Amino acid sequence: MIYFDNSATTMPDESVMETFLKAGTRYFANPSSLHTPGMEAERLIEKARAQIAGLIGAAQDEIIFTSGGTESNNLAIKGTAAFYKGRGRHIITTSIEHPSVYEACRDLEKEGFSITFVNPDKNGVVQKTDIEKSLTKETILVSVMHVNNETGALQPIKEISEMLLNHRAVFHVDNVQGFGKVPLSLNNTSIDLLSVSGHKLHGLNGTGFLYKRTGVNVAPLLSGGGQENGLRSGTENAAGIASLARAVRLLQNDNPDELRCITQFIREQLESRKWAVIHTPIQAAPHILNFSALGLKGEVLVHALEQEGIVVSTTSACSSKQNKPSRTLAAMNVSSEQAASAIRVSLSRYNTIEEAKQFIDALDRVIPVLAKKRNERT
Repeated sequence: MIYFDNSATTMPDESVMETFLKAGTRYFANPSSLHTPGMEAERLIEKARAQIAGLIGAAQDEIIFTSGGTESNNLAIKGTAAFYKGRGRHIITTSIEHPSVYEACRDLEKEGFSITFVNPDKNGVVQKTDIEKSLTKETILVSVMHVNNETGALQPIKEISEMLLNHRAVFHVDNVQGFGKVPLSLNNTSIDLLSVSGHKLHGLNGTGFLYKRTGVNVAPLLSGGGQENGLRSGTENAAGIASLARAVRLLQNDNPDELRCITQFIREQLESRKWAVIHTPIQAAPHILNFSALGLKGEVLVHALEQEGIVVSTTSACSSKQNKPSRTLAAMNVSSEQAASAIRVSLSRYNTIEEAKQFIDALDRVIPVLAKKRNERT
């Protein structure tokens, strides 16, 4: 099988699995307990916290462990709204955000918050000036993703953060797709909150963290025992946290340029096919390429490629089963016909140029057959 759906989830690294199994066997006690096994589990968690903090240039107490990107995004957005609602009830985000951001903001609309959804340009990139024009005295939060999960388009996070230095709004970045793939320095930006998910970087499902800058406050979403400095109650997943730290450490050995060579090869091949329209801009993350096979439904092509042993996707995994048009492509003014034909190729450290060549060969075999069937039906 050729697995090209890594933006949905990645295969856990073997050493990550080993860390999880060893930690789960030895450090099974409740980290909140006062006995020795409990304190050992707590020390394991704090060691992982220190390792991740050191790798991203944060303080140890600025790392909040969560169950992944969705929880991190919801804690950042709803937690900020709940804490700062006395200061204002206006939030700025974009129309191309992941559902865990977009729907969280829609929920807040129902509670009386005013949400501005900024649209991108035709390349799927939000302009800093449009964010700036939307700011008001009531704005308490700006939330912009770093890398779009469908097209790989890079958002101008550094420029937005510099612009927000003169505003009191909290700045949240969903970095689930960009973490480990596209450099983003916490020290050179004014990012206040940053979300990361373990299963996007060869970690395990159900692991992740939220970076929260010192001095920024969020209200907890869960009531309970007050774990994670009172911000995320619930018995900690010590083994999952240890495995997450291992996955983050392994990122230091990755070379995103190798991924870019593969996506560039696929792009060049598609550019020579009359049936292909590429939606991913040139300046994009190295691991994502989104394109349409004109006249064919995306889900039809996905299933046909799977018969060839190749796994790709249509839209975000969180939206694919809902059979809805891509909100991201619609915001880019991509026609509904092309959006319905779009598929996403997303790579990881385990993919090779040989797999990319097999993918192109499979497209060249499958698409004429599907086009013929379509023509026979019409």
